[in-house]
Amino acid sequence: MTADLIHAGLGWPTATLLIAVSFLGSFITAAFGIGGGAVVLAALATLLPAVAVIPVHGLVQVGSNAGRTYLFRREIYRSAVGPFLIGSLIGIALGSAFVVQLDAGTLQITLGAFILWSVVSRPPAFLRKSAALTGAISSFLTMFVGATGPFVATYLKSIELNRVQHVATHATFMTLQHLLKTAAFGLLGFAFAQWAGLIVLLILSGFMGTMVGRRVLFRMNEAWFKLVLNGILTILALRLIYAGGMDLWGDR
Repeated sequence: MTADLIHAGLGWPTATLLIAVSFLGSFITAAFGIGGGAVVLAALATLLPAVAVIPVHGLVQVGSNAGRTYLFRREIYRSAVGPFLIGSLIGIALGSAFVVQLDAGTLQITLGAFILWSVVSRPPAFLRKSAALTGAISSFLTMFVGATGPFVATYLKSIELNRVQHVATHATFMTLQHLLKTAAFGLLGFAFAQWAGLIVLLILSGFMGTMVGRRVLFRMNEAWFKLVLNGILTILALRLIYAGGMDLWGDR
């Protein structure tokens, strides 16, 4: 295998930076419950061609979240997994049908505003009580804006799991969602093969980040975890609103 096949033609300095970011992103999500996917997405958006960002991010997140799911498998809130999967299938199917027709900027602002609302208040009862609806909405959105982990985290936060259950169940949900999204992009014609070497490296470094983050999570108390989780959700929501605003009005 030539170097170009391993680093997808980006060069080793860029590939090494992405490998380090993947480690950091997985560490953040394993330790604090959310945030790592957005960190990785931001790096990919800066360094990869625009058409490759969301598909590559999706497949990297499949590997990263699958590793977390395995490590935390005993703590998964299993009763919500089936409904979430059904909802995700519906959301991905709808998102695939409209993937080039909806405005990403508007969706980002709406998603960011909802996440901010969930931090200062509670999501509406119909959403708090429905893993299926959470799966459908977040999976639809992920076809356009990539990292919808914060939206999923608002549902998990509302049902008041402990910190380890939160991380375990979030990882399971996101593994399913990103796997479905990756399959959808494959059916839509995205060529994953040229990115395969880099994706493997990012997944491996992400798994190492998860193992380190897991140690931090087990040493953290519930109050600190909730405080950090709300702080990260707020930052990510503001970033989504800013990115959506720039997309809609940045060139005016």
